[in-house]
Amino acid sequence: METKGMHLILELSGCDREIINDIEKVRQVLTEAAIVANAEILETVFHKFSPQGVSGVVVISESHLSIHTWPEKGYAAIDIYTCGKHTMPWEAYKFIKKQFKANKIYLTSLQRGEFENGIYKHRVEKVGIEKGEEIDELDVVSR
Repeated sequence: METKGMHLILELSGCDREIINDIEKVRQVLTEAAIVANAEILETVFHKFSPQGVSGVVVISESHLSIHTWPEKGYAAIDIYTCGKHTMPWEAYKFIKKQFKANKIYLTSLQRGEFENGIYKHRVEKVGIEKGEEIDELDVVSR
């Protein structure tokens, strides 16, 4: 069934605390991730919290990449939502996890904008924990 986009929801644990607390580094990583995903960047907005943490969004013509970090926990919450057949959200994901040096990732992938019975909905494609190069699937939901 045709969908409008792919949405990756990432919970990154064990990130490099200095990197995810550096607004310029976080901006650079998400901007480069959008480029790696073959997306067209329209705008970026980032904010540094006191005493720590960064939030930001890279608005792309195909949707967005967003982040909020908790450096004191080594944790980053990230969304990668892309539409169109030319974008590569999984490439953005691989780039981000490497740059932030995450050692564990909890990932949910959704197909967004599936039209059925007069409504648009999303479909969970996979949920998993990654502790290396491959995702160990915990649950795969299909409808």
